[in-house]
Amino acid sequence: MTSRAVYWVRGAFHEPQTQRYRYVQGVIWVLIAVSVTLFLVDFALGDSYEGKELLNSVDRIILWLFAAEISLRILSYRPPSLDFFSQSRTSKLSHHLVDRLLYCLRPLNLIDILTVAALVPALRGLRALRLLRLLRTANVFRYSNPFHWLARSLRENTLLFGLAFSFLISAVLLGGISIFLVEGRDNELLGSTWDGIWWALVTLTTVGYGDITPVTGLGRVVGGFMMIAGMFTLALFAGVVGHTLVKSVLSIREEQFRMSGYINHVVLCGYEPGAEMLLQAILIEIDSEARPLVVFAEGERPADLPPDFVWVSGDPTKESELDKVRMSHSAAAILVGSRHVLPQTADAKTVLTAFTIRSYMKHRAMTETRHRPIYVVAEILDSENVEHAYSAGADEVIETRRLGFSLLAHAVTMPGTAALMSEMAASGAHSLFVGALPEGDWSGVTFDELAGRLKRERNLLVIGVRDDRQRDRLNPPDDLQVDAGWQVIYLARKAELPPSPDIRRRQRFSR
Repeated sequence: MTSRAVYWVRGAFHEPQTQRYRYVQGVIWVLIAVSVTLFLVDFALGDSYEGKELLNSVDRIILWLFAAEISLRILSYRPPSLDFFSQSRTSKLSHHLVDRLLYCLRPLNLIDILTVAALVPALRGLRALRLLRLLRTANVFRYSNPFHWLARSLRENTLLFGLAFSFLISAVLLGGISIFLVEGRDNELLGSTWDGIWWALVTLTTVGYGDITPVTGLGRVVGGFMMIAGMFTLALFAGVVGHTLVKSVLSIREEQFRMSGYINHVVLCGYEPGAEMLLQAILIEIDSEARPLVVFAEGERPADLPPDFVWVSGDPTKESELDKVRMSHSAAAILVGSRHVLPQTADAKTVLTAFTIRSYMKHRAMTETRHRPIYVVAEILDSENVEHAYSAGADEVIETRRLGFSLLAHAVTMPGTAALMSEMAASGAHSLFVGALPEGDWSGVTFDELAGRLKRERNLLVIGVRDDRQRDRLNPPDDLQVDAGWQVIYLARKAELPPSPDIRRRQRFSR
Protein backbone atom coordinates (compact mmCIF):
# COMPACT_ATOMS: atom_id res chain seq x y z
CA MET A 1 0.00 0.00 0.00
CA THR A 2 1.19 3.50 -0.75
CA SER A 3 1.70 6.00 2.04
CA ARG A 4 -1.42 7.90 0.87
CA ALA A 5 -3.54 4.73 1.09
CA VAL A 6 -2.12 3.91 4.54
CA TYR A 7 -2.95 7.44 5.72
CA TRP A 8 -6.51 7.12 4.39
CA VAL A 9 -7.09 3.71 6.02
CA ARG A 10 -5.66 4.87 9.35
CA GLY A 11 -7.98 7.86 9.37
CA ALA A 12 -10.98 5.69 8.46
CA PHE A 13 -10.45 3.41 11.46
CA HIS A 14 -8.62 5.45 14.12
CA GLU A 15 -9.46 9.16 13.72
CA PRO A 16 -13.05 9.91 14.88
CA GLN A 17 -12.81 13.55 13.83
CA THR A 18 -12.56 12.67 10.13
CA GLN A 19 -15.51 12.29 7.78
CA ARG A 20 -14.29 8.96 6.41
CA TYR A 21 -14.22 7.53 9.94
CA ARG A 22 -17.86 8.50 10.48
CA TYR A 23 -18.76 7.02 7.10
CA VAL A 24 -17.03 3.70 7.88
CA GLN A 25 -18.66 3.54 11.31
CA GLY A 26 -22.05 4.14 9.72
CA VAL A 27 -21.53 1.26 7.32
CA ILE A 28 -20.35 -0.97 10.17
CA TRP A 29 -23.42 -0.06 12.23
CA VAL A 30 -25.70 -1.05 9.34
CA LEU A 31 -23.85 -4.35 8.94
CA ILE A 32 -24.16 -5.02 12.67
CA ALA A 33 -27.90 -4.33 12.57
CA VAL A 34 -28.37 -6.66 9.56
CA SER A 35 -26.17 -9.32 11.12
CA VAL A 36 -28.06 -9.26 14.42
CA THR A 37 -31.39 -9.39 12.54
CA LEU A 38 -30.25 -12.43 10.53
CA PHE A 39 -29.05 -14.15 13.69
CA LEU A 40 -32.38 -13.59 15.47
CA VAL A 41 -34.37 -14.76 12.43
CA ASP A 42 -32.26 -17.91 12.14
CA PHE A 43 -32.64 -18.57 15.86
CA ALA A 44 -36.42 -18.09 15.72
CA LEU A 45 -37.03 -20.29 12.65
CA GLY A 46 -34.97 -23.25 13.86
CA ASP A 47 -32.77 -25.73 12.00
CA SER A 48 -34.78 -26.29 8.82
CA TYR A 49 -36.79 -23.76 6.84
CA GLU A 50 -37.01 -22.54 3.28
CA GLY A 51 -34.28 -20.06 2.43
CA LYS A 52 -31.90 -21.15 5.19
CA GLU A 53 -28.98 -21.59 2.76
CA LEU A 54 -29.51 -18.12 1.31
CA LEU A 55 -29.67 -16.59 4.78
CA ASN A 56 -26.50 -18.43 5.82
CA SER A 57 -24.72 -17.22 2.68
CA VAL A 58 -25.60 -13.61 3.41
CA ASP A 59 -24.54 -14.16 7.00
CA ARG A 60 -21.13 -15.49 5.92
CA ILE A 61 -20.62 -12.54 3.57
CA ILE A 62 -21.28 -10.13 6.43
CA LEU A 63 -18.87 -12.05 8.66
CA TRP A 64 -16.20 -11.83 5.96
CA LEU A 65 -16.80 -8.07 5.82
CA PHE A 66 -16.38 -7.96 9.60
CA ALA A 67 -13.16 -9.93 9.20
CA ALA A 68 -11.88 -7.42 6.63
CA GLU A 69 -12.83 -4.53 8.89
CA ILE A 70 -11.07 -5.86 12.00
CA SER A 71 -8.04 -6.86 9.91
CA LEU A 72 -7.72 -3.37 8.43
CA ARG A 73 -8.20 -1.87 11.87
CA ILE A 74 -5.40 -3.98 13.34
CA LEU A 75 -3.04 -3.51 10.38
CA SER A 76 -3.58 0.27 10.29
CA TYR A 77 -3.02 0.64 14.04
CA ARG A 78 0.17 2.56 14.70
CA PRO A 79 1.80 2.00 18.11
CA PRO A 80 2.24 5.36 19.89
CA SER A 81 5.79 4.46 20.94
CA LEU A 82 6.95 4.65 17.31
CA ASP A 83 6.19 8.37 17.18
CA PHE A 84 7.65 9.01 20.63
CA PHE A 85 11.03 7.26 20.51
CA SER A 86 13.80 6.91 17.96
CA GLN A 87 14.27 3.15 17.61
CA SER A 88 16.23 0.66 15.61
CA ARG A 89 14.61 -1.42 12.87
CA THR A 90 14.49 -4.50 15.13
CA SER A 91 12.94 -2.53 18.00
CA LYS A 92 10.32 -1.06 15.65
CA LEU A 93 9.39 -4.52 14.42
CA SER A 94 9.08 -5.73 18.00
CA HIS A 95 6.77 -2.83 18.90
CA HIS A 96 4.67 -3.44 15.79
CA LEU A 97 4.09 -7.05 16.80
CA VAL A 98 3.72 -6.70 20.58
CA ASP A 99 1.63 -3.51 20.57
CA ARG A 100 -0.69 -4.90 17.90
CA LEU A 101 -1.15 -8.05 19.98
CA LEU A 102 -2.05 -5.93 23.01
CA TYR A 103 -4.39 -3.90 20.80
CA CYS A 104 -6.16 -7.12 19.78
CA LEU A 105 -6.59 -8.07 23.45
CA ARG A 106 -8.56 -4.93 24.24
CA PRO A 107 -12.08 -5.99 25.30
CA LEU A 108 -14.02 -4.48 22.39
CA ASN A 109 -11.48 -5.65 19.81
CA LEU A 110 -11.45 -9.11 21.36
CA ILE A 111 -15.24 -9.28 20.98
CA ASP A 112 -14.91 -8.38 17.30
CA ILE A 113 -12.28 -11.09 16.72
CA LEU A 114 -14.34 -13.75 18.49
CA THR A 115 -17.37 -12.75 16.43
CA VAL A 116 -15.43 -13.32 13.18
CA ALA A 117 -14.27 -16.72 14.50
CA ALA A 118 -17.85 -17.92 13.89
CA LEU A 119 -16.80 -18.44 10.26
CA VAL A 120 -15.26 -21.73 11.42
CA PRO A 121 -18.10 -24.32 11.38
CA ALA A 122 -17.07 -25.76 14.75
CA LEU A 123 -17.34 -22.29 16.31
CA ARG A 124 -20.77 -21.36 14.99
CA GLY A 125 -21.91 -20.91 18.59
CA LEU A 126 -19.83 -17.74 18.73
CA ARG A 127 -22.37 -16.08 16.43
CA ALA A 128 -24.25 -14.96 19.54
CA LEU A 129 -21.29 -12.70 20.39
CA ARG A 130 -22.20 -10.41 17.51
CA LEU A 131 -24.88 -8.99 19.80
CA LEU A 132 -22.02 -7.58 21.88
CA ARG A 133 -20.76 -5.66 18.84
CA LEU A 134 -23.60 -3.25 19.50
CA LEU A 135 -21.52 -2.04 22.47
CA ARG A 136 -19.07 -0.47 20.02
CA THR A 137 -21.74 1.75 18.51
CA ALA A 138 -23.79 2.35 21.68
CA ASN A 139 -24.74 6.03 21.62
CA VAL A 140 -27.47 5.72 24.24
CA PHE A 141 -25.18 6.95 27.00
CA ARG A 142 -24.29 10.59 26.49
CA TYR A 143 -22.33 11.54 29.59
CA SER A 144 -20.84 8.38 31.04
CA ASN A 145 -20.85 5.26 28.90
CA PRO A 146 -20.34 2.35 31.35
CA PHE A 147 -18.87 0.15 28.62
CA HIS A 148 -16.13 2.69 27.97
CA TRP A 149 -15.47 2.86 31.72
CA LEU A 150 -15.35 -0.93 31.82
CA ALA A 151 -12.79 -1.11 29.01
CA ARG A 152 -10.75 1.65 30.60
CA SER A 153 -10.81 -0.05 34.00
CA LEU A 154 -9.57 -3.29 32.48
CA ARG A 155 -6.83 -1.45 30.60
CA GLU A 156 -5.64 0.61 33.58
CA ASN A 157 -5.68 -2.31 36.02
CA THR A 158 -4.06 -4.95 33.84
CA LEU A 159 -1.53 -5.84 36.56
CA LEU A 160 -4.23 -6.45 39.18
CA PHE A 161 -6.25 -8.67 36.86
CA GLY A 162 -3.07 -10.39 35.71
CA LEU A 163 -2.14 -11.27 39.31
CA ALA A 164 -5.66 -12.55 40.03
CA PHE A 165 -5.78 -14.75 36.94
CA SER A 166 -2.20 -15.94 37.58
CA PHE A 167 -3.24 -17.11 41.04
CA LEU A 168 -6.29 -18.84 39.58
CA ILE A 169 -4.35 -20.58 36.81
CA SER A 170 -1.54 -21.64 39.17
CA ALA A 171 -4.00 -23.08 41.69
CA VAL A 172 -5.92 -24.94 38.96
CA LEU A 173 -2.77 -26.44 37.45
CA LEU A 174 -1.30 -27.36 40.83
CA GLY A 175 -4.53 -28.88 42.09
CA GLY A 176 -5.29 -30.69 38.83
CA ILE A 177 -1.87 -32.26 38.52
CA SER A 178 -1.79 -33.15 42.23
CA ILE A 179 -5.14 -34.96 42.21
CA PHE A 180 -4.14 -36.91 39.09
CA LEU A 181 -0.82 -37.98 40.62
CA VAL A 182 -2.54 -38.96 43.87
CA GLU A 183 -5.60 -40.75 42.46
CA GLY A 184 -4.77 -41.44 38.82
CA ARG A 185 -4.58 -45.19 39.42
CA ASP A 186 -7.37 -45.53 42.01
CA ASN A 187 -10.06 -43.21 40.59
CA GLU A 188 -11.58 -44.43 37.34
CA LEU A 189 -13.12 -40.97 36.79
CA LEU A 190 -9.64 -39.47 36.34
CA GLY A 191 -8.61 -40.67 32.90
CA SER A 192 -6.05 -37.93 32.21
CA THR A 193 -4.41 -34.83 33.59
CA TRP A 194 -7.07 -32.76 31.84
CA ASP A 195 -9.73 -34.46 33.97
CA GLY A 196 -7.78 -33.41 37.04
CA ILE A 197 -7.53 -29.82 35.81
CA TRP A 198 -11.27 -29.80 35.11
CA TRP A 199 -11.97 -31.07 38.66
CA ALA A 200 -9.64 -28.42 40.13
CA LEU A 201 -11.35 -25.61 38.23
CA VAL A 202 -14.82 -26.79 39.26
CA THR A 203 -13.73 -27.14 42.90
CA LEU A 204 -11.82 -23.87 43.02
CA THR A 205 -14.76 -21.85 41.70
CA THR A 206 -17.11 -23.61 44.19
CA VAL A 207 -19.35 -24.83 41.33
CA GLY A 208 -19.12 -28.48 42.38
CA TYR A 209 -20.68 -30.45 39.53
CA GLY A 210 -19.87 -33.73 41.26
CA ASP A 211 -18.87 -35.52 38.06
CA ILE A 212 -15.41 -36.16 39.56
CA THR A 213 -14.86 -36.72 43.29
CA PRO A 214 -11.81 -37.87 45.31
CA VAL A 215 -11.95 -41.48 46.55
CA THR A 216 -8.78 -41.70 48.66
CA GLY A 217 -7.92 -39.98 51.89
CA LEU A 218 -4.99 -38.09 50.41
CA GLY A 219 -7.18 -37.06 47.51
CA ARG A 220 -9.72 -35.61 49.92
CA VAL A 221 -6.90 -33.65 51.58
CA VAL A 222 -6.02 -32.17 48.18
CA GLY A 223 -9.72 -31.39 47.68
CA GLY A 224 -9.87 -29.64 51.06
CA PHE A 225 -6.92 -27.41 50.16
CA MET A 226 -8.60 -26.60 46.83
CA MET A 227 -11.81 -25.58 48.62
CA ILE A 228 -9.90 -23.25 50.93
CA ALA A 229 -7.97 -21.85 47.96
CA GLY A 230 -11.33 -21.30 46.24
CA MET A 231 -12.51 -19.04 49.07
CA PHE A 232 -9.33 -16.97 48.79
CA THR A 233 -9.72 -16.82 45.00
CA LEU A 234 -13.28 -15.53 45.22
CA ALA A 235 -12.23 -12.95 47.82
CA LEU A 236 -9.33 -11.87 45.61
CA PHE A 237 -11.53 -11.38 42.55
CA ALA A 238 -14.20 -9.62 44.62
CA GLY A 239 -11.58 -7.16 45.86
CA VAL A 240 -10.18 -6.53 42.38
CA VAL A 241 -13.61 -6.06 40.83
CA GLY A 242 -14.76 -3.88 43.71
CA HIS A 243 -11.70 -1.69 43.36
CA THR A 244 -11.70 -1.33 39.58
CA LEU A 245 -15.11 -1.98 38.03
CA VAL A 246 -17.67 -0.62 40.47
CA LYS A 247 -17.29 2.93 39.16
CA SER A 248 -17.93 1.80 35.60
CA VAL A 249 -21.17 0.10 36.64
CA LEU A 250 -22.37 2.90 38.92
CA SER A 251 -21.75 5.46 36.19
CA ILE A 252 -25.08 4.35 34.71
CA ARG A 253 -26.74 6.45 37.42
CA GLU A 254 -25.62 9.61 35.61
CA GLU A 255 -27.73 8.54 32.63
CA GLN A 256 -30.64 7.09 34.57
CA PHE A 257 -32.59 10.30 35.15
CA ARG A 258 -31.93 11.72 31.67
CA MET A 259 -33.36 8.58 30.10
CA SER A 260 -36.36 8.48 32.44
CA GLY A 261 -39.82 9.91 31.83
CA TYR A 262 -39.73 12.45 34.68
CA ILE A 263 -41.62 15.67 34.02
CA ASN A 264 -42.86 18.65 36.06
CA HIS A 265 -40.19 18.01 38.70
CA VAL A 266 -38.32 20.46 40.94
CA VAL A 267 -34.53 20.68 40.70
CA LEU A 268 -32.45 21.80 43.68
CA CYS A 269 -29.09 23.13 42.47
CA GLY A 270 -26.14 23.65 44.77
CA TYR A 271 -26.99 21.37 47.69
CA GLU A 272 -24.42 20.93 50.42
CA PRO A 273 -24.37 18.35 53.23
CA GLY A 274 -25.93 19.67 56.43
CA ALA A 275 -28.91 21.42 54.82
CA GLU A 276 -31.47 19.09 56.41
CA MET A 277 -33.79 21.98 57.33
CA LEU A 278 -34.02 23.07 53.69
CA LEU A 279 -34.85 19.54 52.59
CA GLN A 280 -37.50 19.13 55.27
CA ALA A 281 -39.07 22.45 54.31
CA ILE A 282 -39.23 21.35 50.66
CA LEU A 283 -40.84 18.05 51.65
CA ILE A 284 -43.50 19.91 53.66
CA GLU A 285 -44.32 22.23 50.76
CA ILE A 286 -44.09 19.71 47.89
CA ASP A 287 -45.49 16.20 47.64
CA SER A 288 -42.60 14.12 46.32
CA GLU A 289 -45.01 11.44 45.07
CA ALA A 290 -46.88 13.89 42.85
CA ARG A 291 -43.86 16.00 41.85
CA PRO A 292 -40.37 14.43 41.83
CA LEU A 293 -37.65 16.24 43.74
CA VAL A 294 -34.14 16.20 42.26
CA VAL A 295 -30.89 17.34 43.85
CA PHE A 296 -28.31 18.32 41.24
CA ALA A 297 -24.82 18.85 42.66
CA GLU A 298 -21.28 17.57 42.33
CA GLY A 299 -20.02 14.49 44.15
CA GLU A 300 -21.60 11.35 45.53
CA ARG A 301 -25.01 11.15 47.17
CA PRO A 302 -24.73 12.34 50.82
CA ALA A 303 -25.71 9.88 53.52
CA ASP A 304 -28.11 12.39 55.12
CA LEU A 305 -30.13 12.98 51.92
CA PRO A 306 -33.72 11.75 52.45
CA PRO A 307 -34.88 8.94 50.14
CA ASP A 308 -37.62 11.25 48.78
CA PHE A 309 -34.96 13.06 46.73
CA VAL A 310 -33.32 11.80 43.55
CA TRP A 311 -29.58 12.54 43.47
CA VAL A 312 -27.93 13.39 40.14
CA SER A 313 -24.23 14.18 40.13
CA GLY A 314 -23.17 17.06 37.90
CA ASP A 315 -22.33 20.75 37.60
CA PRO A 316 -25.41 23.03 37.20
CA THR A 317 -23.22 25.84 35.86
CA LYS A 318 -22.50 23.82 32.70
CA GLU A 319 -25.22 23.97 30.07
CA SER A 320 -24.04 20.69 28.57
CA GLU A 321 -24.95 18.83 31.79
CA LEU A 322 -28.46 20.19 32.38
CA ASP A 323 -29.90 17.37 30.29
CA LYS A 324 -28.89 15.04 33.11
CA VAL A 325 -31.80 16.36 35.20
CA ARG A 326 -34.13 16.96 32.24
CA MET A 327 -34.16 20.67 33.03
CA SER A 328 -36.24 21.30 29.91
CA HIS A 329 -39.05 19.24 31.48
CA SER A 330 -38.81 20.64 35.02
CA ALA A 331 -41.33 22.98 36.63
CA ALA A 332 -38.94 24.94 38.84
CA ALA A 333 -35.33 25.25 39.90
CA ILE A 334 -34.12 26.28 43.36
CA LEU A 335 -30.61 27.74 43.44
CA VAL A 336 -28.97 27.50 46.85
CA GLY A 337 -25.86 29.48 47.82
CA SER A 338 -22.83 27.80 49.37
CA ARG A 339 -21.99 28.41 53.04
CA HIS A 340 -18.41 27.19 52.68
CA VAL A 341 -17.11 30.09 50.58
CA LEU A 342 -17.31 33.88 50.68
CA PRO A 343 -20.79 35.33 49.96
CA GLN A 344 -19.56 37.01 46.77
CA THR A 345 -18.17 33.71 45.50
CA ALA A 346 -21.36 31.84 46.39
CA ASP A 347 -23.53 34.49 44.70
CA ALA A 348 -21.34 34.45 41.60
CA LYS A 349 -22.01 30.73 41.17
CA THR A 350 -25.74 31.25 41.78
CA VAL A 351 -25.90 34.02 39.16
CA LEU A 352 -23.96 31.88 36.68
CA THR A 353 -26.33 28.96 37.30
CA ALA A 354 -29.39 31.14 36.67
CA PHE A 355 -27.87 32.48 33.45
CA THR A 356 -26.94 28.95 32.33
CA ILE A 357 -30.48 27.66 32.91
CA ARG A 358 -32.02 30.53 30.94
CA SER A 359 -29.55 30.05 28.09
CA TYR A 360 -30.28 26.33 28.06
CA MET A 361 -34.04 26.92 28.02
CA LYS A 362 -33.69 29.46 25.22
CA HIS A 363 -31.91 26.91 23.04
CA ARG A 364 -34.44 24.24 23.96
CA ALA A 365 -37.33 26.52 22.98
CA MET A 366 -36.44 25.96 19.33
CA THR A 367 -37.42 22.28 19.55
CA GLU A 368 -39.79 22.06 22.52
CA THR A 369 -42.64 24.39 23.45
CA ARG A 370 -43.77 24.63 27.07
CA HIS A 371 -47.11 25.88 28.29
CA ARG A 372 -45.40 27.54 31.26
CA PRO A 373 -41.80 28.72 31.59
CA ILE A 374 -39.56 27.24 34.22
CA TYR A 375 -39.67 29.19 37.50
CA VAL A 376 -36.24 29.93 38.94
CA VAL A 377 -35.88 30.85 42.63
CA ALA A 378 -32.40 31.97 43.67
CA GLU A 379 -30.87 32.48 47.09
CA ILE A 380 -28.57 35.49 47.34
CA LEU A 381 -26.33 36.12 50.34
CA ASP A 382 -25.10 39.62 49.50
CA SER A 383 -27.72 42.30 48.75
CA GLU A 384 -25.49 43.87 46.11
CA ASN A 385 -26.01 40.81 43.90
CA VAL A 386 -29.81 40.80 43.90
CA GLU A 387 -30.13 42.76 40.66
CA HIS A 388 -27.48 40.55 39.08
CA ALA A 389 -29.56 37.48 39.86
CA TYR A 390 -32.66 39.06 38.32
CA SER A 391 -30.69 40.09 35.25
CA ALA A 392 -29.35 36.52 34.91
CA GLY A 393 -32.87 35.16 34.72
CA ALA A 394 -34.07 34.46 38.27
CA ASP A 395 -37.83 34.92 38.66
CA GLU A 396 -37.59 35.40 42.40
CA VAL A 397 -34.65 36.19 44.66
CA ILE A 398 -34.52 35.41 48.38
CA GLU A 399 -32.06 37.47 50.43
CA THR A 400 -31.71 35.01 53.28
CA ARG A 401 -29.07 36.92 55.26
CA ARG A 402 -30.84 40.24 54.95
CA LEU A 403 -34.16 38.66 55.87
CA GLY A 404 -32.70 37.03 58.97
CA PHE A 405 -30.88 40.16 60.08
CA SER A 406 -34.00 42.29 59.57
CA LEU A 407 -36.03 39.94 61.75
CA LEU A 408 -33.38 40.10 64.46
CA ALA A 409 -33.28 43.91 64.44
CA HIS A 410 -37.09 44.32 64.31
CA ALA A 411 -37.59 41.86 67.18
CA VAL A 412 -35.71 44.23 69.46
CA THR A 413 -38.09 47.13 68.87
CA MET A 414 -41.21 44.98 68.42
CA PRO A 415 -40.86 41.81 70.52
CA GLY A 416 -42.59 38.72 69.16
CA THR A 417 -42.68 39.80 65.53
CA ALA A 418 -39.81 37.49 64.54
CA ALA A 419 -41.75 34.48 65.82
CA LEU A 420 -44.84 35.60 63.91
CA MET A 421 -42.90 36.01 60.68
CA SER A 422 -41.28 32.59 61.14
CA GLU A 423 -44.71 31.04 61.62
CA MET A 424 -46.02 32.76 58.48
CA ALA A 425 -43.07 31.48 56.45
CA ALA A 426 -43.51 27.89 57.65
CA SER A 427 -45.91 25.45 56.05
CA GLY A 428 -48.80 24.13 58.11
CA ALA A 429 -49.43 27.39 59.94
CA HIS A 430 -51.03 30.57 58.56
CA SER A 431 -48.74 31.01 55.58
CA LEU A 432 -48.65 33.61 52.85
CA PHE A 433 -50.27 32.74 49.50
CA VAL A 434 -50.99 34.45 46.18
CA GLY A 435 -53.93 33.31 44.07
CA ALA A 436 -56.37 34.35 41.39
CA LEU A 437 -59.80 35.71 42.14
CA PRO A 438 -62.34 32.88 42.50
CA GLU A 439 -65.14 32.50 40.00
CA GLY A 440 -67.89 35.05 40.31
CA ASP A 441 -68.80 38.66 39.52
CA TRP A 442 -65.99 40.91 40.78
CA SER A 443 -66.59 43.91 38.51
CA GLY A 444 -66.39 47.25 40.32
CA VAL A 445 -65.50 45.66 43.67
CA THR A 446 -63.28 47.58 46.10
CA PHE A 447 -60.50 46.11 48.21
CA ASP A 448 -62.63 46.46 51.35
CA GLU A 449 -65.49 44.52 49.72
CA LEU A 450 -63.06 41.90 48.35
CA ALA A 451 -61.43 41.30 51.75
CA GLY A 452 -64.78 41.09 53.55
CA ARG A 453 -66.32 38.71 51.02
CA LEU A 454 -63.35 36.31 51.02
CA LYS A 455 -63.25 36.38 54.82
CA ARG A 456 -66.91 35.43 55.07
CA GLU A 457 -66.95 32.87 52.26
CA ARG A 458 -63.53 31.21 52.66
CA ASN A 459 -62.12 32.50 55.96
CA LEU A 460 -59.15 34.13 54.20
CA LEU A 461 -57.30 37.10 55.64
CA VAL A 462 -56.60 39.30 52.59
CA ILE A 463 -53.66 41.64 53.16
CA GLY A 464 -53.08 42.94 49.65
CA VAL A 465 -53.39 42.50 45.90
CA ARG A 466 -51.07 42.05 42.91
CA ASP A 467 -52.15 44.13 39.93
CA ASP A 468 -51.82 43.36 36.21
CA ARG A 469 -48.35 44.95 36.15
CA GLN A 470 -47.17 42.45 38.78
CA ARG A 471 -46.94 45.14 41.46
CA ASP A 472 -47.70 44.05 45.01
CA ARG A 473 -49.93 46.42 46.99
CA LEU A 474 -49.99 45.52 50.66
CA ASN A 475 -52.73 47.02 52.85
CA PRO A 476 -54.05 49.31 50.08
CA PRO A 477 -56.84 51.87 50.64
CA ASP A 478 -60.28 50.36 51.20
CA ASP A 479 -61.71 52.18 48.18
CA LEU A 480 -59.09 50.76 45.76
CA GLN A 481 -60.90 49.37 42.71
CA VAL A 482 -59.86 45.73 42.09
CA ASP A 483 -59.67 44.53 38.49
CA ALA A 484 -60.83 41.02 37.54
CA GLY A 485 -57.33 40.06 36.35
CA TRP A 486 -55.64 40.92 39.64
CA GLN A 487 -54.36 38.39 42.17
CA VAL A 488 -55.05 38.20 45.89
CA ILE A 489 -52.39 38.15 48.63
CA TYR A 490 -53.78 36.39 51.68
CA LEU A 491 -52.99 34.41 54.83
CA ALA A 492 -54.35 30.89 55.28
CA ARG A 493 -53.36 27.41 56.45
CA LYS A 494 -53.33 26.14 52.87
CA ALA A 495 -53.78 27.47 49.34
CA GLU A 496 -57.51 28.17 49.00
CA LEU A 497 -57.45 30.11 45.72
CA PRO A 498 -56.24 28.73 42.37
CA PRO A 499 -52.93 30.03 41.02
CA SER A 500 -53.13 32.67 38.33
CA PRO A 501 -53.20 31.20 34.80
CA ASP A 502 -50.99 34.04 33.66
CA ILE A 503 -47.64 33.04 35.13
CA ARG A 504 -45.15 35.56 33.95
CA ARG A 505 -41.75 36.52 35.09
CA ARG A 506 -42.09 38.78 38.09
CA GLN A 507 -40.87 42.31 37.51
CA ARG A 508 -39.30 44.28 40.28
CA PHE A 509 -40.70 47.63 41.30
CA SER A 510 -39.89 50.51 43.58
CA ARG A 511 -42.15 50.78 46.57
